[in-house]
Amino acid sequence: MRPRAVLRFSALLLSALLLSACGNDQQPALDQQLYIWQRQWTAAHVDALAGSRADFSTVRVLALQAFPQAGWSRARIDAALLKQDARPLIAVVRLDGQLPSLDQDEIIRQVRQLLADWQEQGLTLAGVEIDHDAGSARLPAYARLLERLRAALPSHLALSITALPAWLDSRELPGLLARVDSSVLQVHAVSDPRRGLFDPRQAEQWARRWARISAKPFYLALPAYGVALLPGAEGAPLVESEAPLRRAGERRELMADPEQLSQLGRALRADPPPHLAGLIWFRLPLKGDVRAWSLETLKAVARGDALSAELGIRLEEQDGLFDIRLDNSGNLDRPLPEQLTLAVAQCDGFDGLGGYSAELRDGQLLLTRQRSGRLAAGASRAVGWARCTKIDQGAAHVRP
Repeated sequence: MRPRAVLRFSALLLSALLLSACGNDQQPALDQQLYIWQRQWTAAHVDALAGSRADFSTVRVLALQAFPQAGWSRARIDAALLKQDARPLIAVVRLDGQLPSLDQDEIIRQVRQLLADWQEQGLTLAGVEIDHDAGSARLPAYARLLERLRAALPSHLALSITALPAWLDSRELPGLLARVDSSVLQVHAVSDPRRGLFDPRQAEQWARRWARISAKPFYLALPAYGVALLPGAEGAPLVESEAPLRRAGERRELMADPEQLSQLGRALRADPPPHLAGLIWFRLPLKGDVRAWSLETLKAVARGDALSAELGIRLEEQDGLFDIRLDNSGNLDRPLPEQLTLAVAQCDGFDGLGGYSAELRDGQLLLTRQRSGRLAAGASRAVGWARCTKIDQGAAHVRP
């Protein structure tokens, strides 16, 4: 082979090797974790934990809370169920942002007692997370607490904190982050709720700014839930989340959009910020939780699956009595449709169910939604019944 041919061959071979190396240089998948935020555990946790185990590596469990007037309270967890679950376990200690001051001695005593009690119940902890929505002016005092807490905890336990985007402009932030092993940047429910729970562009901007400050691993806390807004006494709305408020008035529901969260996940997988270790979803959904995504939708978003809601009408007939059901065979929760229409013949009785009214008009049975709601992914809902000689399954329609 002549010299020039050798050079050309070498260049082509080098290019092929570089392309091959680039093709194999895939970023590791983002770790997916879950918050369990119920203050009292129920039988519904059994299925929820089992159904989430394959997709979420770690559970962060609300364990202990301190409020300005109510004082300290423990979450009533199911220790046997957590032990059986066997995933890495992080206890979350919530220090309300309205506490007038941080009593370091009492906080450390409470945390130590919590750890001893959980250990006595057979639980092995991977870490402790402090959730404190402190104003930026109070970060120096918060840093002092974390320094003492880190010294008081066993060395094998990781210490993390929940963090706010508002801290990005504080000169105290680097010193605060130096006192913990990791941070969890909360990018939801931080603005006026009337503007929504989540903005994917703003969340990504915050994450990239955080990556320039934090030299340690950090996570993003992302919403998989909704809230209701109620009129407040002074104009500002009251926010009702997992705990109902004893207050009359019309509730306007806001729900985090799975499509938006899926969009953010794709962006972060394609170009992850430095030090981003994973995503933590708030919160583990239980059966009957009307203000949380279904577990099927949450898992689909976490995996990066394509999302779709597939609604269909299903009839169950016995001796001329038709039960009418609405099915969602997709992986995306869907608001209840406005109206269902069915072609019928010779009906002598009918009614709507599950928030729908029924009306017979020109050979059509119309089921019209009377109140808002959602049909979870993989779920079915009875929406009416009719006693007719015939209902044409092929002429049933969902709108919209």
